Amino acid sequence: MNGLHLTADLRGVDAALPLMRDPVALASLCRDAVMGSGLSGVAELFHRFGAADEQGGITGVVLLAESHLAIHTWPELGGVTLDVYVCNYGADNSAKAEALMAALLTAFKAPIASVQRLARGV
Repeated sequence: MNGLHLTADLRGVDAALPLMRDPVALASLCRDAVMGSGLSGVAELFHRFGAADEQGGITGVVLLAESHLAIHTWPELGGVTLDVYVCNYGADNSAKAEALMAALLTAFKAPIASVQRLARGV
């Protein structure tokens, strides 16, 4: 159960950013960020709310061999929440989790970001 749980609440994100409304763009970012961090994605699901012409917010998850990434966008509020959790059972994946979070924060360019770090299973 030993692991690291990172969360971030972003404010002021540009609603016109494709990542806010396009599930294909968001899924691509998440896959690339997971791979770039050295973590292993094993499955994913991304869902856009509202009709296609409304282009509402997105909820997405990437199941990791090491645990998970969850992301939620609210374009109408300029908000995003990020959740990265990694288990450190066989190896310490903390640096990889931090790299994944950093890549996501960079992509959203939020003027306001509150990041929390929680040691799990201590």
